[in-house]
Amino acid sequence: MSGATDDASTPRYRRILLKISGEFLGGGAAFGIDPGVINRLAHEIKELTALGVQVGVVIGAGNLVRGSAVPDMNRAAADYIGMVATMINALMMQGALERIGVATRVMSAIEMREVAEPYIRRRAIRHLDRGEVVIFGCGTGNPFFTTDTAAALRANEIGADILMKATKVDGVYDADPAKVPGAVKFDELSYDQVVQRNLRVMDTSAVSLCRDNGLPILVFNLDQPGNVMRAVRGEKIGTLVH
Repeated sequence: MSGATDDASTPRYRRILLKISGEFLGGGAAFGIDPGVINRLAHEIKELTALGVQVGVVIGAGNLVRGSAVPDMNRAAADYIGMVATMINALMMQGALERIGVATRVMSAIEMREVAEPYIRRRAIRHLDRGEVVIFGCGTGNPFFTTDTAAALRANEIGADILMKATKVDGVYDADPAKVPGAVKFDELSYDQVVQRNLRVMDTSAVSLCRDNGLPILVFNLDQPGNVMRAVRGEKIGTLVH
């Protein structure tokens, strides 16, 4: 895929992997999916596809289930429950996109052919080339890996130009801005700075995977409408890790 372009009116990135937390889809609720949030996000993704941007999506499941909520459960079993829960969010996102005319494919790392295609890298790339949004469900298909790592893996596999991690804060800070009033936001960081300073942008395995393959990571605030488009156009928002 081609990377940056000098024309600010056109997309800087032609193929992206958008990582969305399950908590974001929940809106302000502790559990479930906020229809207003998912519909607004669907319209923002539609705007990207209208510009010819190829969009892959990975969604967490923190709005539905967390393994830590069942402390006595075997970790692997809890992780599989979380992976299956990501499919609920993926199918909801697919429904929101298709209601507004966006062709969408859901691909699952765990086989469930009645509701999703099995993940096959070359097939995913063909879907993207046809302009279809591809939503990757069930993480990596393996326990002990988070959806951050799944997003980094899929982004590298499909040859994305950038991994965009959408959060509820406007970038990476040296401390929790909700707890430390004087926390300083970084505009740019290196992969090694993230790991060495334990800044928790993403899991260390996810950051290392992106570093080893030269894939930039943009952390930005999805709560602000229009930020996805701003990010794709290369505007200075969030924190760029490269």
